[in-house]
Amino acid sequence: MSPADRLSRPRLLHPVAWWAWGLLLAAAASRTTNPVYLLLLLAVVGWVVVQRRETGASSTMGVFLAIALTAVAIRVVMTILLGSAIGGRTVLVDLPEVPLPDWMAGVRLGGPVQLEALLDAVYHGLQLATILVCVGACNVLADPRRLLRYVPATLYDVGTAVVVALTYVPQLADDARRVRTARRLRGHDGRGVREVARLVVPVLESSLDRSLALAASMESRGYGRVTLAQKEHRRSVALTMVGLGGVLVGVYGLLDSSTPAALGLPVLAVGSACAVAALLTGSRRDRRTPYRRDPWRAPETLVIASSAVAAVALSTAAARDAAGIVPPQVPATWPVVSLPLAAALLAPLLAGVLSPRPPRRAALEDRAREVAQA
Repeated sequence: MSPADRLSRPRLLHPVAWWAWGLLLAAAASRTTNPVYLLLLLAVVGWVVVQRRETGASSTMGVFLAIALTAVAIRVVMTILLGSAIGGRTVLVDLPEVPLPDWMAGVRLGGPVQLEALLDAVYHGLQLATILVCVGACNVLADPRRLLRYVPATLYDVGTAVVVALTYVPQLADDARRVRTARRLRGHDGRGVREVARLVVPVLESSLDRSLALAASMESRGYGRVTLAQKEHRRSVALTMVGLGGVLVGVYGLLDSSTPAALGLPVLAVGSACAVAALLTGSRRDRRTPYRRDPWRAPETLVIASSAVAAVALSTAAARDAAGIVPPQVPATWPVVSLPLAAALLAPLLAGVLSPRPPRRAALEDRAREVAQA
């Protein structure tokens, strides 16, 4: 088989590549509140999911979209009811204001609703929605359980907790669909607030039980278990916790421009060093053997590179305080859009072209093409 045929052969892309692609786009979305840039990222993520989603994969994208829209709606409603510190000059409507006691000074309920405050709520809500959709795309394009195969043995306890958390939302969507279908077969229409309330308890209970069963099966099979001495085990756990905490705080410091500089790169470097030390401590007794590991080839590198272009472009523009990264709300004006930056945000579209087709999807597409040509 030639190298070109090997690259074009249908297969599942390495899960680390898809998760890195989605998380880089989420990091890019965290650097701007410009609605044009955020809508571009949403369109890119949606198109790639449509092009490279495996047939029969977990259909949780709709759940993440619903959560994202709910986040935007809650932000807007809270701004209307409680007001905003942004203020503004353009009053859209003047709601009746409810008098509050003196100990709640500075808080109001009702009153004038300014256009500028609403724009600020929509921009920040859309930013959160874009981040949620990027994470949802990771769940659809790469099963989290495939990703956990590559978690180092040192992170056994963390990996067990993560697999429960990552599989909870997909199980929630599948169980909701199954319970609703069962109730419709029993004569219920499946609509209305009362019907939804009756679905909550069985759906939550079933999805939680299935996630815990998965974690228990991993425990019984010794998933990632290593035989470390008591002293080495304590050292490894301590380094892991300090490392993960440092990485989280450092990444937050880098993404949030309002935090002190000492919380960014220095804390990230210390956390990364502790995490590497924990991995080295556990790898000395890691005797796991790989089974059908996913290959890492040129498509994986190109997929990550395509999203890195968008992340680096937005991070650089945000560091330089480029116009349009944070559009001003007072006074309300149209957001400024940079064409080179918008072109950089379209680079992740290449992931839908450069990545190989999933096997089941490729088989169905080839069969449909043969039937059309016959």
